This record gives sequence, structure tokens and C-alpha cells, in this order.
Amino acid sequence: MGPPRNVDLIETSQSRIALLVNGGGSSSPGDLVLLADKLGFDDEGYKESLRELRRDNHKRGFWTTGHNRAYSEDLRLLVDLEKHADQIRAAHVEVIPGLLQCEAYVRAQHVERSGAGDLSLDERVEARLARQEILGDSEPPVVQYVISESCVRRTCGDAEVMREQIDFLIKLSKRPNVMLQVMPFDQPVGRRVPIESPYTLIHVPSPGAAGPLELVYVEGEGEIRYLDDKKALAAHEAAWARVSNAALRFEETRRFLKSVSQDFRK
Repeated sequence: MGPPRNVDLIETSQSRIALLVNGGGSSSPGDLVLLADKLGFDDEGYKESLRELRRDNHKRGFWTTGHNRAYSEDLRLLVDLEKHADQIRAAHVEVIPGLLQCEAYVRAQHVERSGAGDLSLDERVEARLARQEILGDSEPPVVQYVISESCVRRTCGDAEVMREQIDFLIKLSKRPNVMLQVMPFDQPVGRRVPIESPYTLIHVPSPGAAGPLELVYVEGEGEIRYLDDKKALAAHEAAWARVSNAALRFEETRRFLKSVSQDFRK
């Protein structure tokens, strides 16, 4: 006899399960708690997080009012995952990662882009900065970034904005839960490991039998994907090991950032 199916655990029809999987329906708080209990998730804090997540995602107007409108449907899952993750690791090129952008950089980035739609500039800025609130939580996630030198050399706004952004990175890097490394253009032989494309590894803890949620977030032109299969996870874990071992150490990174900031003062 195989393991029980979700349809058996919450005593519903297979057609309703299929509807939920395809995003065509909503699960009740009772169903979520029942499923968690049957799968061995007995931690009350975890079950309350499930209820809260369900309340937010189904709250009338939650994603369609205020600055939340700035989050596209594809991005909403990432925003939720960031709130519940205990570890976020990412490699980036060209653009400073969203969780590490100062307000001036965010504002300049949106000013330079066209097609704002019905959202105001302030709403777009507020939405980006709201994601950073997790860094100051009482139990914040451990955030690890390897950024290409291109991120801090590519001018967004003007030199003043870039100086402010680099100073912001240095300040963030001194937090115990933020680990920042730069991958310079010019590295010695043996440490020349390019960041071929940006990606984010997300780890969400789980006290139940199913284990933690681990996935990779990748973003391209007009496309956002969330990967959770073992092959994709293994490939990105290996890529992370390569770039994090080849990049500058933490104190080296701060010295490098200070030198780049001085370059923007010339």
C-alpha cells in the first residue's frame, strides 16, 4: 500500500484537488490545518503561519490595492517565500539585487524604465522597499549574495546615486545575517568563475515530515520560473559553491566597495 493521497487526507474529491493544483480554487483554513496534521506538521507556530499566509493571499484586494499592485502575479510567490525563508542565497549580474537596493537606486531604476502603467513611482518604490523589511525582523533570514562587479559599476541614476547605493551595501554587509561578496572582473587564475545568469536559492524551514521547501528562482526576459526538481537544485547548488568560493571574502568585499565608491567621486 502506497502513501495516502491528498484527496484521502482531507476527504475531498480528486477533481477539487486538481482544481487547487491548477490555481482554480482556494483551500479553506480547516483543510490546510487538517492536511498539516496528517502529514506530521504538529508545530502550532507553523500551522498559524499557514493560516496567516492563506488569510493574506485570499484577503480581498490584498494584491490589487496600494503598493502591492506593483507585484506581478509571477513575483507574488517570491514575495511570500521571502517572508518565510530562513536562508536566501543569490548570484547577480548587472543590477543590484532587489533586497539590497537603497531608495535612491530603486527610484532611479524605475524613472529610467518606461511603461509604468497605472502605478505611481512612489508605489513602485514602496513595493520594492517593503520586501526589505524581512532583513530587520526579530528572526531574519540569513541572506547571502555574490554580486558581479558589473552590479556596482553599471550606473543607475548618476554618480551620487551609486555612491549612496554602495554605502548602503557596505552598511548592510555589517549586519550579522547579511553576507555579501563581490566577484571582480579581474581575478587570479583559479578564481575566474563567471556568474553566467542570476538565480536565487530559497530555503523555507518546515517542522513536519515533508522536510524543508527548497527551490531556485530564475528570471529572464519576460519569464520567471521556480524550480524544485533535484537536478535543477543540484546544478544551482554546485554553481553557488563555485562562485561563493571564488569571490572576494567579506572584508575584501567591503574594501573593494569603498574603492568603487571613490571612483564615483572622481
